[in-house]
Amino acid sequence: MIRRSFLLSATALAFVAGVSPAEARDQWTKAQANKWHATQPWQVGANYTPATAINQLEMFQAETWDPKRIDLELGWAEAMGMNVMRVNLHHLLWETDAAGLKRRMDEFMTIAARHKIKTLWIFFDSCWDPNPVAGPQHPPIPGVHNSGSLQSPGADRLKDASQYGKLEAYVKDVVTTFAKDDRIVGWDVWNEPNNGGGGNYKPTPDKNKYVALLLPRLFDAARAANPVQPLTSGVWIGEHWDDLNKVDAVEKIQIRESDVLSFHDYSWAETFEKRARQMLSYGRPVWCTEYMARGNGSTFDNTLPIGKKLNIAMYNWGFVDGKMQTRLPWDSWKKPYTYEEPTIWFHDILYFDGKPYRQAEVDLIRRLATSPRGMVPAAGK
Repeated sequence: MIRRSFLLSATALAFVAGVSPAEARDQWTKAQANKWHATQPWQVGANYTPATAINQLEMFQAETWDPKRIDLELGWAEAMGMNVMRVNLHHLLWETDAAGLKRRMDEFMTIAARHKIKTLWIFFDSCWDPNPVAGPQHPPIPGVHNSGSLQSPGADRLKDASQYGKLEAYVKDVVTTFAKDDRIVGWDVWNEPNNGGGGNYKPTPDKNKYVALLLPRLFDAARAANPVQPLTSGVWIGEHWDDLNKVDAVEKIQIRESDVLSFHDYSWAETFEKRARQMLSYGRPVWCTEYMARGNGSTFDNTLPIGKKLNIAMYNWGFVDGKMQTRLPWDSWKKPYTYEEPTIWFHDILYFDGKPYRQAEVDLIRRLATSPRGMVPAAGK
């Protein structure tokens, strides 16, 4: 297993921020991407935050870092056949404690690797609270879905071009530290970059204009570290992803810059398959890095077998019910589920103690994870 030291001196950090363009790799060709993808097992896993953390800051800050809980939960994931986890980082973690962040990233991957799980790291995120603050995080808002999740870089940083160099340095440093680490399956540069934010937060004016300026620079920053892992950023909205004339400026960048294409879909199976085939039309490997919202028609039963059949990596939203409260639906921002539980869980697979919400879902994940590539076995086999 190849790993890079996760502690950099101030001199080394200055070097990372100015990596020579000559060392940067190009975007993978379709042939390179497909050759790499053929060496990987079919990926099945979840978007992961431990049940004891409300967001990525609480997950990785020293005061609330909880490796014992992570080890317990990833053991449950291994038992159901999961082999990947998608995990959110945040620029404030690096700015306040870069060495500590990388040390805890390394510890997370050591725990995950012990459970035969690789990690897909996310650098930035356009969803939820646009005003992130490091330090202690507020408790969950009762009855509300994902009430503590944070945008990165957030509204103020996004609108301030003088901050872009620091954001690029964060990406360069982290990727350089782990650029040859085989515990990493890829780097997700920006989650849903053209998302307005969600929840009850005030949207950032002209957000897409700023994102379109910054996103290519972040792809360049990651490539400057010459990583052996692929880069991606997933499209999530629209009807015609296979036609670059019908996607917005941000989506064009995502599709044109990604080594491996990725997308999100929380729809019924028919829509999922249509969108999946649109993404496959580019001739690159495809990952679905978010799906599974039971109340929206996206379930393991109807969607996961399509992903297996098409050899698309599948990362559902949520794993263990906890402080993120994503068993509650999106509409809880308008009508909090304070006095009643939803009729069905929206996301998540396990209760806090590891008991499955639906045993049949866990059985399906395990059955598909252990069957040959592209094969969807019948129930009970």
